[in-house]
Amino acid sequence: MHEHYLWLTLAHILQNKVVLSKRVMERFSTLEQVFSSTFEDLCSVEGVTPAIAWEIKSFRHPSPDVEEEIKRVNDKGIQIIHFNHQDYPQRLKDIYDPPLYFYMKGSILPEDYNALAIVGTRSPSPYGRKVSEMLAAELSSAGFTIVSGMARGIDSCAHKAALTNRGRSMAVLGCGVDIPYPRENRALINDIAESGAVISEFPMGTWPDKKNFPQRNRIISGLSHGVIVVEAAEKSGSLITARFAMEQGREVFAVPGNINSPLSKGTNNLIQQGAKTVTGVNDILEEFEQLLTLRSKHGITNMPVKPDSMSDEEKNIFRTLTLEPKHINQVITECGIETCRVMQLLLNLELNGLIEQLPGSCYIKSALNS
Repeated sequence: MHEHYLWLTLAHILQNKVVLSKRVMERFSTLEQVFSSTFEDLCSVEGVTPAIAWEIKSFRHPSPDVEEEIKRVNDKGIQIIHFNHQDYPQRLKDIYDPPLYFYMKGSILPEDYNALAIVGTRSPSPYGRKVSEMLAAELSSAGFTIVSGMARGIDSCAHKAALTNRGRSMAVLGCGVDIPYPRENRALINDIAESGAVISEFPMGTWPDKKNFPQRNRIISGLSHGVIVVEAAEKSGSLITARFAMEQGREVFAVPGNINSPLSKGTNNLIQQGAKTVTGVNDILEEFEQLLTLRSKHGITNMPVKPDSMSDEEKNIFRTLTLEPKHINQVITECGIETCRVMQLLLNLELNGLIEQLPGSCYIKSALNS
């Protein structure tokens, strides 16, 4: 009998009791031993009731539900990575409540052990978008795999920036791996599957549900050395990920924001509670210096640098801009340069990829050159 039948059957019997599942697998070295063990040995595991032990001992054939799930997995080309599988990440296995198995599109490589999570609001400010892009790009350049939850906003920005920088990314879904959610990320999901992994512990065909996402968040932090929260409101789901990270002994980082912005209340509160303040990528890298060994192994390029050929006027404007949007009238006032000349200089800087124009005649410094 295919081992997937046994794993899905055990999960069906234990009904998502993830802590109990871990106890069972730690007590019996293989799944075959679970199903061949005595009734008494099963009952000796804390949490295994006589009813559960009897159901395990009574197993003869997989249920129709399990058979249908296996068919869907095979038809979609999905992998099931079970607790004893060689590709199951050890870091995830060590948390209090790891999934008994998860579904995966893509692949997990040894270098994915060096993973950091970037999470945040689904409705970020331009500042939040640029910071998440900057951090994801620079961390992937340093050899880190970027983990996030594929949500709109900060999550998607982090995934995209890692892939654009030829790095790896892992997306943890709050639905089945065969469900493209959000729909506009269908192409992004496929790209991540080619340069990383898309994973979920939820069965095939599971549609997104708000109760799934907190459960999903423990896996995001569980896969990572640390969690970076870029922008988060006071009751953001990203703070749940940060809480899991603290409970799992991971590092927690937070990007400070405007004290008057609702999107900064969560991150600023994290900093008050002891999270490390992130004012640049070095604030993160200095915590993981011993891990920065992968750069030369998978050909990740260095970040672009500001060209030395900028004129004095261009340097003046470049210094004026930040990751916060600034209206052209404010740029003109602060630089003291006539309007027509400022417009020409802004165009030159934009064509060189040093700044970006936003709707409403606002400009920001490019995240990759800030």
